[in-house]
Amino acid sequence: MVIVNKSRVHRLEVQCCECPNAMSPDIQMFQHRFFPASFNRPKTVFTFRVLNDFLLDSLESHCKDRYRELMRLKTMKWHGFGHHSDNLSTGELALFCLACPQPGINVLLDPSWKYTWSFVMDGNFKAKHLHPIKPFNEVWLSDRLGFMVGKDRYKIHLAEAADTVEKSSCNNHWAVNQANAARHKLESTGIGGVACARHGCFVPHSMVDFQKGERQATSTIPHS
Repeated sequence: MVIVNKSRVHRLEVQCCECPNAMSPDIQMFQHRFFPASFNRPKTVFTFRVLNDFLLDSLESHCKDRYRELMRLKTMKWHGFGHHSDNLSTGELALFCLACPQPGINVLLDPSWKYTWSFVMDGNFKAKHLHPIKPFNEVWLSDRLGFMVGKDRYKIHLAEAADTVEKSSCNNHWAVNQANAARHKLESTGIGGVACARHGCFVPHSMVDFQKGERQATSTIPHS
């Protein structure tokens, strides 16, 4: 049986009481201050000591969940940057479409003029995001390294781009109305990006957040 304690994870032989009047194995585990992972034939248990320690760390000490940091390290390892993490460039922690021709990766380098890529741009207006309550606690673990563009470059681009109100000749055109509508409580009103036209795979470092619908300014930087 696997026993998780504060000191380490133990693997020990455990034999529950099988007398005629004996309680079920899970109740026997509770009596010995073990919390079973399953109530039917438990194979893994957690000591009350390690559970109390987890409760102290997660609720009373307000320790942050390190799962995202762990996943970032695993992503760097998967992409071959485990020992030189300071040399990452934009989009290197994301994979492009494996079926599209990529000279030097899945096709020969020469002649490269034989191969072309086709892209589409689209957005999702349902993926809204509220302003964080404590923005200073927001940490970007993979800024500009995955599918999303770098936040600093994107902010500079939005500050320099002219915001012109588009007038629609259609009656109550929904897309144009969404672009002109302000959402003060929302950090982003949607998400958009560039994808492979043939296979639908997103392009690394090409996804952006919408601030006021699908504007030309937000659609220019992933295309550039």
